[in-house]
Amino acid sequence: MNVIPDLAYSEPLRLHQIGAGVQRRLSPDADARKRIARALDLQALEAFETDINLVPTVSGWRLEGRVVADAVQTCGLTLELLPVHIDRKFSVQMVEATEREEDEDGEIDLELDDDSPDRIEGGGLDLGQYAVEQLALSLDPFPRKPGAVFEQPKEPGEISPFAVLKSLQSKDGSSEG
Repeated sequence: MNVIPDLAYSEPLRLHQIGAGVQRRLSPDADARKRIARALDLQALEAFETDINLVPTVSGWRLEGRVVADAVQTCGLTLELLPVHIDRKFSVQMVEATEREEDEDGEIDLELDDDSPDRIEGGGLDLGQYAVEQLALSLDPFPRKPGAVFEQPKEPGEISPFAVLKSLQSKDGSSEG
C-alpha cells in the first residue's frame, strides 16, 4: 500500500484548467500556516501570501510570482527567536512529462545545477506546493541573529593513556610511590 503523506498546503490545478493563463493569490489559513511552519522547521509563520501567474509558453508553461511572508526562525548560534520578512519574486519553467527519463539501470539522473524545467506528471500540478517551495527557498538555511558570533570551544586537555601517569609524576621528574 502506497501512503501519500499529508501536504502542508495544497492548491491542486489540472493542466486543462490553465487555458490562456491562471492568476491566483494564495493565502493559507492559520491551520495551514501552522502545518507549513512545522514542515519548514519554523517557530511561527505569521503571514504568508503568494501571487501566482501561470501562462502557457511554446514548450510548456511559466509560473511567475511573488512570495511575501513573516516568519520566525531560530538563531543557529544563540537559539533565540529570529523574526524574518520575505518578499521575493520567482519564476519556474514547466513542461509536461511524457515518459520518465531513466537510464538503462532504471535510475533517474538528477543534477543539482540543472536548469531544466520542472516536469509535470499526471496532468496536474499543486500551486500550494510551489508556494511552499518558494518560501523554503527564500529562508536562510543557517539563520543567525545579527552580531551573534560562533566561539570555538576550548580543546580538551591531553587525551592519552600516559596523561594519567604524567600527572602522577612529581615536579622534579621522579615518580611518586
